[in-house]
Amino acid sequence: MKNHPVFRESVEVFFLEGHGFPVYFYILAVLAPVEFLSLYIPSLDAQMWSGSANLFKVCSVTALLLLPYFGLRVANQEFAPWRFRPAKHWMRDGKIPVASFCRAQLSFLALHVSVSLVVCAPLLIWAGAIARTGPGAILTTLLLLWFYGFTYAIWGLAALARWERKPETRQVFVRSLLFAVLVGSALLYLPLNPVGFVLAYLSRQELAPLAVGPWKWPGAVVHFGFHAVLFGAGLATYLWSLKRKGEV
Repeated sequence: MKNHPVFRESVEVFFLEGHGFPVYFYILAVLAPVEFLSLYIPSLDAQMWSGSANLFKVCSVTALLLLPYFGLRVANQEFAPWRFRPAKHWMRDGKIPVASFCRAQLSFLALHVSVSLVVCAPLLIWAGAIARTGPGAILTTLLLLWFYGFTYAIWGLAALARWERKPETRQVFVRSLLFAVLVGSALLYLPLNPVGFVLAYLSRQELAPLAVGPWKWPGAVVHFGFHAVLFGAGLATYLWSLKRKGEV
């Protein structure tokens, strides 16, 4: 995949030319102060560096909000948009099949989410150590963060493929979608919400099952099923929009 022209273009723009570095700086610029203030402010005494049992939860929730948000913006090509060639250029002039183009963009998105997680990991691991969180819980939380970052960011690619020439529409759409899913899932059924799920996991609380008539489904099954549907819908929209471009 590293020799694929679409994947190589994204790597060059983000890493070789440095247009993606502000993304990772913004993530650190938010996460680091949140961790410092959560650790320092409530304990202004001789034991102010003893840490808080909730430190890892606070930092994990912060990272959980940051990774999908910036994943959506990166997938939506909101950073250095003038450096990316349009999809039609690759699929029509470059003779790249839709499936190959899709794999290249998804591969770069996975790379970006992974780099974002690597940037967050030292602070999260430090917070986990201070909060005396077990290694298994820390590892599981990191995997969940990657999962959420990639699942939500697929809608950035869908928006890009659907409204490539309408950047304002794309920007409004991805932000509205993230806000609607986070708020709507919390109001409708809390275990659907990623923040609620992560907090329940770290607090070792049992998720309330979803009861519909005589049927009951475990909260974890409903949560991951919902996100699988969310990802599948985003991927289907993305592929459908790309195929339309390839046919025009």
